[in-house]
Amino acid sequence: MKITRIHDLYFKEFIPSDEITSIVKNLARQVESDIDKNEVPIFVGILNGCFVFAADFIREYNGNCEVSFVKLASYNGTSSTENVKKLVGINEDLTGRTVIILEDIIDTGTTLQEIYTIFRSHNVKELKIVTLFFKPDVYKKELPINYIGKNIDDKFIVGYGLDYNELGRNLPSIYQLTTQPKMKNIVLFGPPGAGKGTQATVLKDTYNLIHISTGDVFRYNIKNQTELGLLAKKYMDEGDLVPDEVTINMLKAEVEKNANANGFIFDGFPRTEDQAVALDAFLAEKGERINGMVALEVPEDLLVERLLERGKTSGRTDDTDESKIRNRFNEYNTKTAILKDFYEAQGNYFGINGVGSIEEITARLSEVFDTL
Repeated sequence: MKITRIHDLYFKEFIPSDEITSIVKNLARQVESDIDKNEVPIFVGILNGCFVFAADFIREYNGNCEVSFVKLASYNGTSSTENVKKLVGINEDLTGRTVIILEDIIDTGTTLQEIYTIFRSHNVKELKIVTLFFKPDVYKKELPINYIGKNIDDKFIVGYGLDYNELGRNLPSIYQLTTQPKMKNIVLFGPPGAGKGTQATVLKDTYNLIHISTGDVFRYNIKNQTELGLLAKKYMDEGDLVPDEVTINMLKAEVEKNANANGFIFDGFPRTEDQAVALDAFLAEKGERINGMVALEVPEDLLVERLLERGKTSGRTDDTDESKIRNRFNEYNTKTAILKDFYEAQGNYFGINGVGSIEEITARLSEVFDTL
């Protein structure tokens, strides 16, 4: 589950794209079974919202058919009080044809009734209606809806062709209006030695956020022999990677302990796309979202120098061997850096120059934090 912002409103994922695909396929099969194999129906999509649904429906329909799109428009009649409706886009002779109207969503049915009446005047043989979504609680017409993909509550939705002030049509899933998130949740990102821990310590105080470090959470759970800590230690002792589910549950527990926080800085998590998806879903359940992934970008050679220098006093053996350091960067680049693409696709990636003094880097990070 995800939360996205469109204009001034927030929407949470309501119907995922794979469920929509299943609904569309089922509708196409139902219509197929009712159409005479020797007949060529004409499917008519009502613009603008229906174009995505109509395109997918036609691809799923196995049989000969024609496709057209129309739009309901108003124009002035013969007197100043008349408001005459017409369909723009009907160029075909529909006499004696089977016409199937494709709608993305039907609520009150007022517009559909007008469209239906206009089509009836074209002397069609048969007129049927297919809708992807239907709001039975607000439907006010007697007009029969022949094929319904999914009944939904009367709440505002966007995505899959549906819009909010013309935006949101390109979202692959359906999103439902939700309340504005109250937290500032940041994923602080960067390769080994980039200074994430140092910056997180400063920023958590500045913005009154909770800093959640994966390493600290692991150490706490293992040291205190929590159920999750014992489970994680079991995998680590056997030389296996700790499964995402265990790591995610540790992070969830940490968030739940701070339910009244202003937000969180996630440091060292997520490390994989699966973890990022799980984090999005967890936060969305709470009506929250990741506001941004803020990444410290530092040249690798400079980081190697930093880590080797740190190794002289840190006591960490993995900071004293350049080949081991290079291996850590390789691991980072091949597995973790893919998250840049994940958050960039959401419009939530912010790369920050990580070269300079601690104060200079903090100032750059703060500029981004202030906008999120």
